[in-house]
Parts: sequence; C-alpha cells; structure tokens
Amino acid sequence: MPAFDAILFDFDGVLLDSEPVHCDCWAAVLEPLGVRLTWEFYRGHCIGVDDREMVRMLAGRADPPRDWNQLWALYPAKKRLFQRRMAAGPAFHPALDGLLAELHARHKLAVVSSSAVSEISPLLEAGNLRHHFDTVVGGGDVTPHKPAPEPYLLAASRLGARAPLVVEDSEAGIASGRAAGFEVLSVRSPAEVPELLRRVVLGGADPQVRAGRPRPAPRSRS
Repeated sequence: MPAFDAILFDFDGVLLDSEPVHCDCWAAVLEPLGVRLTWEFYRGHCIGVDDREMVRMLAGRADPPRDWNQLWALYPAKKRLFQRRMAAGPAFHPALDGLLAELHARHKLAVVSSSAVSEISPLLEAGNLRHHFDTVVGGGDVTPHKPAPEPYLLAASRLGARAPLVVEDSEAGIASGRAAGFEVLSVRSPAEVPELLRRVVLGGADPQVRAGRPRPAPRSRS
C-alpha cells in the first residue's frame, strides 16, 4: 500500500453534487438559441469535460449546426446564473469539514477541476472549506484538460507531491489521474467520499476496493 503525500480531489461530483445545477444553467441559456441540452446527454458526455469542449459538442449536434463561438459567448450568463442558484449555500456533506481537517493535518490537499476557479472558490468559501486546500487548479489554469494528465500533473507540481491519491467520479477524470501515473480512488457520489477516504487514507485499505467490493481479478493470459 503506497504512502500518499497528497490528495487531489475533483470538485463536481466528488466534493459537491453540483453537476445537475451546471446542466440546468447551461440548458437555460442555450434554449433561446434553439439548442437543447438534456440531463441524460450531459451526464453521459459532459461530466468531467472542459466547458469549451462541451460547447463544441453541442454546436456540432445542433440542427442546423451552430458556430460554437456564438454558444460560448453565453458562458458569462451561465456563470452568473450558476452563482445565483448556489448563493443560498452549497450542500456539502456534513462530515466533509471534519474529514478534510483530519486529512490536511497529514497530507497536502488540492482541488483539480475542469470548472473555473472563479466558480469553485466561492463555493468552497461559502462552505468554510477553502482553507483546507493548498491549491485549486481550474479549467483556465492548464491545457489540455481532462482526460489528459496535465491538470493533475500541475496540481502535484504545485504541491511538490510525488505520490498523490486522486479522487474522481468521471471517466475523463479517472483517465486523467491514471495518465499522470497516480493512484485513483473512484467514487460514485459525494455521499460516499468520507467513508471511502477514511478507509483508504486513514485505514490503509486498497484504493481499488470500493464499498467492500474488490476490483476484478486479472484475467489469465493464454
């Protein structure tokens, strides 16, 4: 079992379940242009992907296809709408603050997201969690984005970490962490993060063992 020197968290879907809000906000600003975005498409194709890549996808799928720059011009409106809807206070897991304090006493911590830092930091501040993190890497800090390794490599470089643990929920994020050469803990939702991290980081369990179910045994080669 490796000794982790840092823990690198994705944000949306790991620390906070804000993806449905992101989807609703994009759908609201795109609808007047006749571009339809459903939760099913967003969940299957857009989570963990940089917003610019998502907009390019939607522009190409529109009927008729649209200039992606025209759609991207709506990003400031989407950002303002998201901030208004989250202003009441983000619903972080109640055990998260104590867990992060315990982890930060032993490890360097970072957030690594495809969302903009200007969207992430206010939510962390509102939840009184920002002080737990040594750095925040957002979509505007690095290219290429997830699933490329650069976002996690940048976070590790900022922290001076050689053996971090990546905590991710999306296929793109998991691929990014693995491409960086780091151990990845895959989670399904923010609700399971506190228990899994206590088992893996504080209890020494295998990161590949999730909720009591071990990873599949490797197939024999003929």
